Amino acid sequence: MSEEKLYAVKNDEGQWADSYYTFGHGAWASPDKARREEDAKHHGGHVVALVEEPEKVVLTKEQAKIVDDAHSDEMPAGYIFSKSNDEELLMNAYVNGYTVAKEKKYNVKVPHAVNSYFKKIDANYCIAGDTFRVDLDENVAQFTEAEIEQFGLQDCEKEEVTDDEQ
Repeated sequence: MSEEKLYAVKNDEGQWADSYYTFGHGAWASPDKARREEDAKHHGGHVVALVEEPEKVVLTKEQAKIVDDAHSDEMPAGYIFSKSNDEELLMNAYVNGYTVAKEKKYNVKVPHAVNSYFKKIDANYCIAGDTFRVDLDENVAQFTEAEIEQFGLQDCEKEEVTDDEQ
């Protein structure tokens, strides 16, 4: 985010002054605050500093749930403090907004086998299959870190699935 601010002139009705000091036809901004204050004194209105919108914070799904739940709590900061060790990050997300990070997915290779990968049957089971019968672009062949741990596949070789494969 740029540290240089821009300044514009606005009247009491909320209309911006353009480069001809006509209100309501557009906004004219410049980094010269003293000049804008002089313009406001001669043409009416007051000087307003324009600030860039802060960047949204990237959160995990779990962190996003905490921020969402904090919006309905009587004491949002206290709620965030009680639910996380990342208070500064989550308060920043609460104030400035957030996006949820896309979770990485992996194709997991079957050990000691050529062209064999694991495939999810359901939330509790997975099986080994070869690439000729299992399309690796299918969601059933893509595992998140949590699923790799859940199925006990931590010791297996994994290949990250890129965005164009997901």
